[in-house]
Amino acid sequence: MTSETSATTRSEPPKVDPDYPLTPVPRHARRGMASLMVVLLGFTFFTPTMFAGAEIGAALAFGDLVGVIVIGSVLLGLYVGGIAVIGARTGLTTVLLSRYTLGRVGAKWADLLLGGTQVGWYAVTVGFLAVIVSAAFGWETATPAIIVIGSVLMGITAYYGYRGMELLSAISVPLMTILLLWVLVRALGDAGGVSGLVQLEGSGAIAWATGITIVVGTFASGGTQVANWSRFAATTRHAIVTAGAAFLLANGLMLGFGAIGGLVYGEPDFSEVLISQGLIVWGVILLLLNYWTTNDNAAYAFGVAGAELFNVGSKKPFIVGGVAIATVLALTGIYEALQTYLVLLGVFIPPLGGVIIGDHVFVWRKHRLPDFATAHIPAVRWSCLAAYVLGVAVGYTTNELGLGIPPLQGIVAAAVAVPVFEALLRTVGVDQRPTAAAEPEESA
Repeated sequence: MTSETSATTRSEPPKVDPDYPLTPVPRHARRGMASLMVVLLGFTFFTPTMFAGAEIGAALAFGDLVGVIVIGSVLLGLYVGGIAVIGARTGLTTVLLSRYTLGRVGAKWADLLLGGTQVGWYAVTVGFLAVIVSAAFGWETATPAIIVIGSVLMGITAYYGYRGMELLSAISVPLMTILLLWVLVRALGDAGGVSGLVQLEGSGAIAWATGITIVVGTFASGGTQVANWSRFAATTRHAIVTAGAAFLLANGLMLGFGAIGGLVYGEPDFSEVLISQGLIVWGVILLLLNYWTTNDNAAYAFGVAGAELFNVGSKKPFIVGGVAIATVLALTGIYEALQTYLVLLGVFIPPLGGVIIGDHVFVWRKHRLPDFATAHIPAVRWSCLAAYVLGVAVGYTTNELGLGIPPLQGIVAAAVAVPVFEALLRTVGVDQRPTAAAEPEESA
């Protein structure tokens, strides 16, 4: 090889992952509102959300059920909207935002927490798919094989990134809307109309506060990672509108339709609700598409989390590894513990988003974030880490005692604690805010 050829080879720019897992999304790669809307709706049109709705629907009276879903969905929508705006303004994923907030090493906790929970959701979703297919067609002995095949197929679109998710969601969202309306109309008919529905009483097995925690928990992990997609938004308005439509309205409708089915049939297992309505073949087809659109988003999320965790410029190897782990978890039956899993998500994840929001609102509101590529970021920002721990403690304690709305209290406690702990550190001469790289001195 000649020296000229060698120099040319060295000067070639490195290949860039078109999903920018370790850098801000540049302006030329931003997408329109319709594109972002389709992807986020495909994410939140999530059938296990209907399973969660069926669980609280079977346990609460109609009036309490409506209150729980409305309050929980509003909280989730406001929380996710805040993170979506930050993602659109910075062009960064949630785990990259965590570098500013928790520090270079502290952000690894966000990688493990957010990436790990999305691996768990992937496993739960694959498990539910296998249960519904095997129950509908009497293939109980084939459940493990369905889990493996379904898991592999669902990982394929995430492997190809944003464009693959956009195309699949464009097909799935209209079809899932049909299934939602189908379930609602059949359930109302069997309940004797709206008047009959209002008179139904649940089992009372779930407390009101726990019901709200479950509602927030359905997308506490996914919502906290909304910046992964809102960073592609052309404007902050696009981010707000699409996040609100997806996480407040669409997720609320998914919960509501699932809850009505659970309340009418007294059945917390949504697969049994579908079977009770005779929605077997078409129901399975529509659910398969729905599971697929949600799981490719989940795989995308743990892919970018893995890329940040190991500082690798491609998400693809982590998508493959995460799908493999999720398949094993699904085979163990993790989906059978959905309610407990949702409560834990509603306690441990919202404070992370609260810290990110608090950091940007109270610390960076009047200051420009230093450039991501050159910023000096401490290993651990102790003020924000302490605020996160406080938020988790508040959420966990209030959930155990049944006081108020635990996810909201965890978010608020974490967000408000950020400036307080920042001020305390500065009183002892410690300022850990990331700073811009020093300008190089001019040579004499």
